[in-house]
Amino acid sequence: MPRSVNSVASRARRKKVMKQAKGYFGRRKNVWTVAKNAVEKAMLYAYRDRRNKKRTFRALWITRINAGARLHGMSYSQFMGKVKSNGIELNRKVLADLAMNHPDAFKAIVEKVK
Repeated sequence: MPRSVNSVASRARRKKVMKQAKGYFGRRKNVWTVAKNAVEKAMLYAYRDRRNKKRTFRALWITRINAGARLHGMSYSQFMGKVKSNGIELNRKVLADLAMNHPDAFKAIVEKVK
């Protein structure tokens, strides 16, 4: 019995990958083997960095809160410790936003926890 090759599915699969490689530089956008590798690598980076993004943002928020707290004579760890002990239930994202965009509101929180 002759081997059956489903060229319709093969072409669709290749077409999907080539569409994902659109905008890449050089042969990565139009040569199948190179494009396949580039898209596969890009997907791995995308998967990894969706998780890393959460870490990076948390680090950014902590940096902003620390800068805001130090303007009022406290370190980040002292400030967060007192925020928790006073039962203020604002997360780091909100506190960082207040420190950056609403310094008066942030100052009020610092005064309350001191």
